[in-house]
Amino acid sequence: MPDFLLEEKFSGLVAGVDEAGRGPWAGPVVAGAVIIKDRNLGDFLLNGLDDSKKLTPHKREQLYEAVREAEKAGKLLVGLGEASAEEIDAMNILQATFLAMRRSVDALGIVPEHALVDGNQKPKDFPCAVTTVVKGDSRSMSIAAASIMAKVSRDRFMTELAKKYPYYGFETNAGYGTKTHIEGLKIHGITPFHRKSYRPVREFLQDKTA
Repeated sequence: MPDFLLEEKFSGLVAGVDEAGRGPWAGPVVAGAVIIKDRNLGDFLLNGLDDSKKLTPHKREQLYEAVREAEKAGKLLVGLGEASAEEIDAMNILQATFLAMRRSVDALGIVPEHALVDGNQKPKDFPCAVTTVVKGDSRSMSIAAASIMAKVSRDRFMTELAKKYPYYGFETNAGYGTKTHIEGLKIHGITPFHRKSYRPVREFLQDKTA
């Protein structure tokens, strides 16, 4: 379970940063940044925050709303940033992820002294010092909170996108390459939100033009 041991290694404000959506064939990559100013968050958050992939969609939604309530109470700060499918195609998914992360930190409205970033790859051009943390969403409360905010925000975006493009199953697959998604591509083609640089989408486009 995550705790505050990593945050306690640094002085000043520490932001946890994580992303959601590197693997899907469609939609943006979304990053979250969270600074926890008051650790008295209540049992639901302190016991519930974890790697978003370990949680049910319902539990993630509950935690998302609890984080927003804590934000309203002044206990923490939340920043969200994204990079579009077009940006992913233009600069590759790694650089687009770094861009989304920088945008999420910028959206905090205050510059932290340090950022704890999930993973083993250090983003460039951050406004503060960065420490990468492998499996950080299972180790750091700040990263776990950022993981929840990024994941739920992206899932909500894809659910809304499914209303405009109802043939791909975005509301359930979040843009990943499921059977429904593949069938939608075969019948209806791509949307402006598809990542044309991703091999399955690129191969589909090549087949269409062959």
